[in-house]
Amino acid sequence: MTSYAIDPLELSALVASRVCHDIISPVGAIVNGLEVLEEEHDESMRQFAMDLVQKSARQASAKLQFARLAFGASGSAGSEIDMVEAGRCARAFMEREKAELDWAVAAPLLRKAEAKLLLNLLLVAVNCVARGGTVKVTAERQDEETIMRITADGDRARVPAGVREVLTAGAVPNPLDAHAVQPLYAALLAEEAGMGITLSEEENRVVIGARPKT
Repeated sequence: MTSYAIDPLELSALVASRVCHDIISPVGAIVNGLEVLEEEHDESMRQFAMDLVQKSARQASAKLQFARLAFGASGSAGSEIDMVEAGRCARAFMEREKAELDWAVAAPLLRKAEAKLLLNLLLVAVNCVARGGTVKVTAERQDEETIMRITADGDRARVPAGVREVLTAGAVPNPLDAHAVQPLYAALLAEEAGMGITLSEEENRVVIGARPKT
């Protein structure tokens, strides 16, 4: 088993910071829109502000629901996650991202650690196509084992610096901050699920795989 030298309190604080970082923008936009509604009397400006509030509220809700599944407890220990619901959350989360999501998960249910791992590998894949593209997510059960594959296709698709070492070699990011903690969290989830992660790169394509360790 890989040993990651990181304090649990530091890890939890960084994950919390990551979640806050993801939702601070839409929440800030909601506050700005409400301020305009309080001060503005022009009807067109009020309508613009209301549209901003509604759009930002939907975005904040989507990010929070995704974070609850990807980072939260999501039920009692040992529970399974409905992958139809996970797919709905993933699609809502991806609506504001540059990349498009192709959710092709065949398994109806996954163990909690596996489901969280899949969603975190989706986040890794999205960062591999910073210019936009398509991210296809698959997961199926083969002989009672879960096999995952996430394919990121896009212009200049690449694995960000340091991420490969974190996911496949047990490295801890240096520096470890709210941005770098997410791949580390994915690696910890893989360890909990008893799965190994693979990464391969081709021209304009990154493929992330996860399957039980042998």
